[in-house]
Amino acid sequence: MADATHLVCPHCGAVNRIPPARPAQAAQCGACHRKLFDGHPVEVDQAGFERHAERDGIPLLLDVWAPWCGPCRMMAPQFEQAATILEPEVRLLKLNADEAPEISARLGVRGIPALFLLRGGRVIGQSAGAMSAQAIVDFARRHLAAAA
Repeated sequence: MADATHLVCPHCGAVNRIPPARPAQAAQCGACHRKLFDGHPVEVDQAGFERHAERDGIPLLLDVWAPWCGPCRMMAPQFEQAATILEPEVRLLKLNADEAPEISARLGVRGIPALFLLRGGRVIGQSAGAMSAQAIVDFARRHLAAAA
């Protein structure tokens, strides 16, 4: 299964191998049997982010936010809507900057909300400030195309 894509389950953290012939949108976790994609961003802590960054075989779009941040709260439904468009090609993650300062520092977060597009654990695009759902989708697709 050399061509299989590895996907981290957003519910239990198990790593699943998805064969190329199998639609990822319909895939279920082999451990907890829940869907691997449900059209919603995955809330992660530091350990969850690390697991996804190290093991997911698809690009990650990370929203670094904080509950006290007005623009972050304003962008949350837009990021949610972007998940319905970008999944299963991209996994969308939400990371609370207050709860994961080490990740924020490593990524060089200077303002929130901050978006980071990662492929293979490496940042291939970043942006700061609130965006509409369409702008989030365009940001991800533009950087993925440029990095291809």
